[in-house]
Amino acid sequence: MVNHQTISDHTARLSLQDLAALRDNLQEQRRFREDQLRRLAAAASRTGRPLQQHSPARTQVDHTLAACARMVLTDVEAALDRIAEGRYGHCHRCRRTIDRDRLMIVPQARYCARCPHVPEAGP
Repeated sequence: MVNHQTISDHTARLSLQDLAALRDNLQEQRRFREDQLRRLAAAASRTGRPLQQHSPARTQVDHTLAACARMVLTDVEAALDRIAEGRYGHCHRCRRTIDRDRLMIVPQARYCARCPHVPEAGP
């Protein structure tokens, strides 16, 4: 049996179970990104050389992976903060409710599907 109770106007269309699943997903993503950043840093320290002394291609890949991981981690942590503060599920641009299906696919989404040209990552 599905409980369709919603927690507030800010999370309309999200059941308490949906919100719990989204929070769990975001926490798992946070752990994954933190581990990814630790592994990238450990790989650089194991070689005994800073990233700048690797081949240019390897250095670029490592920097890009770390930048992407930090960017996603920032978005994930912001989404967890919005959940904790009861502000989760509204578009930062137009203030409309973000569709449940979109949040289930991209739980850290800050923008609705109607505002597609706004990047998900960044300040």
